[in-house]
Amino acid sequence: MTTNPHRDSGPRFIREDDERDLPPPSRSDVQPQYVHHLAPKPPPEISNIRKHKGVKQRCVRFTVAAVICLLLLLLLVGILLAYYFSSSCVHGTQCGDGSCVWESQWCDGVRDCPAGQDEANCVRLQGSSFLLQIYSTQSKNWRSVCSHGWTDLQGRASCERVGYSRGTYFKSGHQQTDPDDGFLTVKSDFNPEASTLQQLVLSKTCPNNSVVTLHCTDCGRGVNSSRASGLQLASPGAWPWQVSLQVAGSHRCGGAVIAPYWLVTAAHCAAKASSLGDWAVYAGVVDPLGTLFNPKYSVSSVIAHEGFNRDTRSNDIALMRLSKPLDLTASSDIGAVCLPHVGVNITDPQTGWVTRFGRPVNGGSLHLMEAQVSLVDAADCNRSIASSVRISQDMFCAREMEAGAATCQTDGGGGPLVSLKDGVWWLIGDSIWGEHCTEQNNPGVYGNVTYYLDWIYHQMRKHQDG
Repeated sequence: MTTNPHRDSGPRFIREDDERDLPPPSRSDVQPQYVHHLAPKPPPEISNIRKHKGVKQRCVRFTVAAVICLLLLLLLVGILLAYYFSSSCVHGTQCGDGSCVWESQWCDGVRDCPAGQDEANCVRLQGSSFLLQIYSTQSKNWRSVCSHGWTDLQGRASCERVGYSRGTYFKSGHQQTDPDDGFLTVKSDFNPEASTLQQLVLSKTCPNNSVVTLHCTDCGRGVNSSRASGLQLASPGAWPWQVSLQVAGSHRCGGAVIAPYWLVTAAHCAAKASSLGDWAVYAGVVDPLGTLFNPKYSVSSVIAHEGFNRDTRSNDIALMRLSKPLDLTASSDIGAVCLPHVGVNITDPQTGWVTRFGRPVNGGSLHLMEAQVSLVDAADCNRSIASSVRISQDMFCAREMEAGAATCQTDGGGGPLVSLKDGVWWLIGDSIWGEHCTEQNNPGVYGNVTYYLDWIYHQMRKHQDG
């Protein structure tokens, strides 16, 4: 048998016939048909991934929100601190010049505000009885002062605190009152060198319930007017507080004496002279206006209200301080009218009296004229006056009760409107403007002195030494 040398050396080509002829492979000849590999860890489930991402996002959001809240809180704290330090009145009381003091320092007898506002309005007079009241920092209200232990020494000091000069003090008195919530009493160990406010303590009792009345100046005494209601010549000495304000020997305005050193007039009058030396004040003038035998008083200060507006006539009020005081005891022709106290309410349709200098229509000398007037409601006044100016709270109107035709007003205003109440004459207005001739009988407009009381006393305190 011949052997083919190339039988097993190359590929075999087998026909399909041949394959059918091959015997089936034995079980031992069958080989596995796959290869085993080490598989990697299976990927995490998608739900777990989302869960972790959600937790992380919530943590980020919470952190951001916490940071934002913290920043807002710090911003709020910063704003509050800035407001606290920029406005110290959060913990105290406004002085009026930007600074503040504790409430307990108000009216304690020690000047804590730079301009002294904390001690400025701690003493007042109340009602027609001139009842002395002092503000108590402890009780935070006004208290009457027990007359037990009270002397003229405390009286002078109290008047000085109001704004009057110590040397023009008049007198202290007493009256009985209800105990109410208690009193302020003078300490037993009184120290004359200390402030009056520091010498007073709260007390529930007062012997006989007798409290102090205080007259800082002699004012408001009766006048010698005929009291006829129509405009007429005033009797000599009828209105002792009336003065003539003159410039270069010529009468310019009227005014009213409120204290030996002080006069009230209108601000538009105060602008009529450029220097203090131009002014001359005559008091105790008689009818007709003559100054030949009257002493001339010079002026040391002219104080027009800083808010005066010539167009609207708002704040049309001024004070004049004399170089030397008037002697209110030397003659009955010279006297003072009282500034209205707290509780002295004079409203329409109450009556009053106006005085002004005028001359007859057909000419002649200046005379002091008087007329009774009734206060007019502001709304009625606005409808009556021929002016674009409207009546505001610092003004009021009054109409003469009987029209006159014999005189025309020639002075520049500033004259007083006074009213009698409880036996005392009170200054309630200064003449701002009105009809030049009285036959028209339109209302005249007056500055509201009650409205300006704080301003008046402030200026008096400020210029106590001239």
